[in-house]
Amino acid sequence: MDSNSKQNLKQINESIEKTLALIHQLTLTVSNYDDAMQMSLFQRINGLVAELDNMVKLAENCNIEVPMEVVNLIDDGKNPDLFTRHVINNCITKNQITKGKTDAFKDFRKHLFEELEQNFPDEIETFRESRAASAATQSVDPNGDATLNEKH
Repeated sequence: MDSNSKQNLKQINESIEKTLALIHQLTLTVSNYDDAMQMSLFQRINGLVAELDNMVKLAENCNIEVPMEVVNLIDDGKNPDLFTRHVINNCITKNQITKGKTDAFKDFRKHLFEELEQNFPDEIETFRESRAASAATQSVDPNGDATLNEKH
């Protein structure tokens, strides 16, 4: 996030805090209202409207996408952290499933080589030699991708 976006976000946060304070003041004014407080009430309403207008202007310069699930949770009066918890739990579950599949393939590969070595020892030795020769002409990137080394 660049400094201009950070500044916009900071201004929006300040505007939200100011709006909440204005709403609190307006609530206090309304709860203790009498005719003598009419002008104060109008000033507080006008201040709130002005701050909401300011917030809308600030928001036009800020590009933040909020998932609809989060908005729906807030509308339902629930904590939006439930969405984050749900996403993380789904990631953990999918990670465990993927790890299980990876471990199963590793076990299968190990078992397959053991069986092949018992039944076809010469072919397995030839395979290992060709694999070692192939590895000598390849390099492995940090992400695990093998690339061929070209010899000139």
